[in-house]
Amino acid sequence: MPYTGGFPNPAVKSARARWDFSVDGGAVGAISIGSTGQIPAGAYITHGFVEVDTAVTSSASGTLAIHVEAADDIVAAAAVSGAPWSTTGLKSIVPVATGATAKKTTAARTITATIATGALTAGVVDVVLFYVVLGD
Repeated sequence: MPYTGGFPNPAVKSARARWDFSVDGGAVGAISIGSTGQIPAGAYITHGFVEVDTAVTSSASGTLAIHVEAADDIVAAAAVSGAPWSTTGLKSIVPVATGATAKKTTAARTITATIATGALTAGVVDVVLFYVVLGD
C-alpha cells in the first residue's frame, strides 16, 4: 500500500567516502574523507557498509573509527591489527536498518575517519551510507 502520511514518501539517498592512506595520510587525528556537508541536517542514517579494499596497518598500535554525528557512531574504534580493519572485504556498521541503531544528524555532516593511539601506514577503506530525510 502506498504511503499516505502528511509528507511525501522519503527517497533513500546514499553517501560514499574513501580513506586512502596514499591520499589522506595516516596521522593521528580526525580526517574528513567525504565532501563537506555531504549528509544533510535531519538525515536518518539507516544502514550501509564499509569495504576494506586494502588492509589497514600501523607501525604502532593504531586504531581507526568512522563517524558522522558522534564518536564511534558508524564503526567503533578498533585496533587495525584485528577485525574489521586487518582483512579485506565487506564489513558491518552500527546502523543496521532498525530504529534502535539509526543515527540522526543535527547539522550537515561529513564522513570522518578518526585515527588514534598510533599512526597508520597503509590501507584503503570505502564507506557507503544510506539515509533518508523526512519531508524530501
